Amino acid sequence: MKFFRLFALLLSVLALSVQAESSFNDFVKGKTHHQGYFDFYYDNANGKVYLAIDQLNQAFLFQSGLPKGVGSNDIGLDRGQLGDTRIVQFERVGDKVFLRQLNTYYRANSENELERQAIEEAFASSILWGFKVAQDGEGVVLIDYTPFLISDIHQVANRLSQTKQGSFKVDKSRSGFYAKRSKAFPKNTELEATVTFVGKGTGQYIRSVSPEANAVSVNMHHSLIELPDDNYQTRAFHPFSGFWSVEYADYASSIEEDMIKRVIPRHRLHKKDPTSDLSEAVEPIVYYLDAGVPEPVKSALIDGAMWWDQAFAAAGYKNAFRVKLLPADADPMDVRYNVIQWVHRATRGWSYGASVIDPRTGEILKGHVTLGSLRVRQDYLIALGLTSPFKGETTDTSSMKEMALARIRQLSAHEVGHTLGIAHNFAASVNNRASVMDYPHPLVMLNDGKVDLSKAYDDKIGDWDKYVIAYGYGDYEKSEEPVVLANLVKQAQDKGLQYISDPDARPKSGGHATAHLWDNGASAVDELNRMMEVRSHALSNLGINSIANGTPLSEIEQVLVPIYNFHRFQVEAAVKLIAGVNYHYEVKGEARIKGVEQVDGKAQQAAITALLNTLDAQTLTLPESLIKLIPPKAYGYSRNRESFTSNTGLTFDPVTAAQANAKHTLTLLLNSGRLARLAQHHMFDDNVPSVAQLFDELIKATIAQKPQSGISVLVQQRINHQVVEALLNLWHSPNTVVEVKADLYTTLNELIDWLEDKEGDRKYKQMSSQFNLLSMMIESSLETNKRVQEAGKLRLPPGSPIGQ
Repeated sequence: MKFFRLFALLLSVLALSVQAESSFNDFVKGKTHHQGYFDFYYDNANGKVYLAIDQLNQAFLFQSGLPKGVGSNDIGLDRGQLGDTRIVQFERVGDKVFLRQLNTYYRANSENELERQAIEEAFASSILWGFKVAQDGEGVVLIDYTPFLISDIHQVANRLSQTKQGSFKVDKSRSGFYAKRSKAFPKNTELEATVTFVGKGTGQYIRSVSPEANAVSVNMHHSLIELPDDNYQTRAFHPFSGFWSVEYADYASSIEEDMIKRVIPRHRLHKKDPTSDLSEAVEPIVYYLDAGVPEPVKSALIDGAMWWDQAFAAAGYKNAFRVKLLPADADPMDVRYNVIQWVHRATRGWSYGASVIDPRTGEILKGHVTLGSLRVRQDYLIALGLTSPFKGETTDTSSMKEMALARIRQLSAHEVGHTLGIAHNFAASVNNRASVMDYPHPLVMLNDGKVDLSKAYDDKIGDWDKYVIAYGYGDYEKSEEPVVLANLVKQAQDKGLQYISDPDARPKSGGHATAHLWDNGASAVDELNRMMEVRSHALSNLGINSIANGTPLSEIEQVLVPIYNFHRFQVEAAVKLIAGVNYHYEVKGEARIKGVEQVDGKAQQAAITALLNTLDAQTLTLPESLIKLIPPKAYGYSRNRESFTSNTGLTFDPVTAAQANAKHTLTLLLNSGRLARLAQHHMFDDNVPSVAQLFDELIKATIAQKPQSGISVLVQQRINHQVVEALLNLWHSPNTVVEVKADLYTTLNELIDWLEDKEGDRKYKQMSSQFNLLSMMIESSLETNKRVQEAGKLRLPPGSPIGQ
């Protein structure tokens, strides 16, 4: 009897299984089936996509992205932009399936299951979405993936709101599955949708790039990726390695260990023959270039990216790094392809390199480079302004084009470097361009009275880059690796290679003496002085020969902007010598501890002198002939953010251009953090100029200067006004320390006396009215602790790329 009951139960289970399978087959009948890591079915009748889940409670990688963007640098939603990389898993709860994002930062790397469980229960995870079960099958659950696919996983609406473009939300009626870019492969499933955001498009940026500002349609991409195998070996992060850091907190660490673990991000790479000094790779790193790039840019991008093969060869690999054209039928968002995309935007913007990285290990699974297509045009414009070549009917601009293409080669190498896991090195310029991971300014020479562009940008990988690749990608025995890496660090330091990255180089108050963006030369002061000579030469020739035939004369202004402000970034480099310091990313036990060394007084004084020269009225005054050559914008053309600010209506305003340039130097020179350091440096070493001495030299170099004639008188007045405004900004700033305020108070009171004394001086007759105004501004500000007028918001046109 017991046997018959068991037999009946078995028949019942089999019947239910057959029934479920039959029901599943009926449900998917007529739907397009894509078989892969996660199978999916597309129902063309209702536009829904169903995902087949046969891997419940099994972790995988989920990568979102934006294959079709908005096209505005300022909004920052570019074509090909990667979203977050998440480790997730599907979990069934009754008639629902959750997509849970696991918390990978807080871990317990322990064999004790209860210890791991304690961490999982201590820190939150995130349920990204809840799906309704659409159909059960034999060992598989079918869910309607469509609502999640057309959701705002990329936070587009938030971005539009943050950039003040309007309030938007997803319109489901105008969103749907995008079959062309949805495919399944053995280790990854790629799904895409067109998503439309509706609302009130009030911002100028969205109105400029969208045909209908109230309805913005983009594409969202989801990649569901099998986790890599366990054969990847992590490599320890070192502050001097040159790599970014992937970190996590390991609560299973012993008490004497650092709980925060750091590894470097890198692609998986091994030699076929580890014993050979030069070996092919088991699997080379291949990057695919966007086939839509036009020539000659396409060849330049390939050349620049291929520079990295020089570094891999130096690390013992043969043909381990390659660049190919992306096949026409390949999807740039497909995780199987490292890609270099040529991205168009409404205005020139930043390029960047992003990666899909396994959060557990730091393994890079996909590099994704975004190169802004308008950058090459900006470099060409700069080259034209430097040379003014249009002197006849036929003009050879090949050397100017070559400078622009040389920049593109360097840019390609730079951004690919990021996708190899490598950080910026903003101190590389002092080591004779030791790294493509620096931001390079064109190195323009004057030879026999002519501008030479031939060495504007480097044409190869640098010594620092070779060291970084050796550290990150060299194939070493695991037992020997710590010693090998330590020796590599020591060798690089012994060579004098310098390395300082973003946190120390970017702040305007930063004081590292060699960490600068867009600079050149071992000496920031010498290069600034040399650059001012190049600028002067270029400006003396700038004019009608700076634009091609058929170009409105008003466009001379666009060529003038980057040349007039040619020295702006070298000013930022030189100013860091004032209260400047030298330090390195040192680790105890590896070398002699150098600590922090302040820049000597002589070098600081040289920097002050060079910077004050940039505030000279004659230096900032344009020739009258050039001013009279630039009319208001021609009909059909308009001013934009790349134009000079004008306070003279439609006409070109050379005086305000000079004021903006002066403000740039003064804002950097009188930075509150820099002055606080300067006060301390002077107390350590009286050879270092004091704050009071700096103020005194500034006033002597500007306000106390005898005025010239012509429009330079107005330029001098704007400079004077800007100096007083900068000093009053310091006075009213809560960030100005008391010792600086004490010197500032004395300086301002002495300046009042000086201004009042000079009001009747015939030498300063042209300045009498302004001196009266400046005196009143200072006196009133000190007495009432309020400004007579608000600080001006004048800024230079952008020099570095626009946008985020």
